[in-house]
Amino acid sequence: MSRIDETLDFIPVRIAVLTVSDSRSLAEDRSGQVLVDRLQAAGHLLADRKILADERSEIATQLRAWIADPDVDVVISTGGTGLTGRDVTVEAHRDVYEKEIEAFGTVFTIVSMKKIGTSAVQSRATGGVAGGTYLFALPGSPGACKDGWDEILAFQLDYRHRPCNFVEIMPRLSETQRRK
Repeated sequence: MSRIDETLDFIPVRIAVLTVSDSRSLAEDRSGQVLVDRLQAAGHLLADRKILADERSEIATQLRAWIADPDVDVVISTGGTGLTGRDVTVEAHRDVYEKEIEAFGTVFTIVSMKKIGTSAVQSRATGGVAGGTYLFALPGSPGACKDGWDEILAFQLDYRHRPCNFVEIMPRLSETQRRK
């Protein structure tokens, strides 16, 4: 059972939000706004926010830029995780991952099944690590962003979460680079 250890101090992380869409503008980006609202309400910092078209190379280039930026700890993208020909966010994420967090997609599917039943099989949510930065890709609906944040990321990005969380191992994510 997970819990928050109130005896520990909260450690804010710097999160960039990327919306992948061929049609949305910032004013129409409800999914990205859900993530921004939730991460800020939790006490985290919005490091950057962008909207890009469903173009694999452009998405991967932006992910790499944020991975190289020491002011970004986590990237959360929304959109482009479906099954159509234009849905290339998962492939772009996997182009940059050093390690995939396979269980992220599994846990997201379990959470989604409780909300949308077997339609959850159409989601390809994914998570990974590259250059000491966490990367997560969520579906493009506001509901999916709420589920991904409220049920998974809010806990794993909270240093006080027990028995373990992503924040406490952040200093060790780049160990292989330091050994070279």
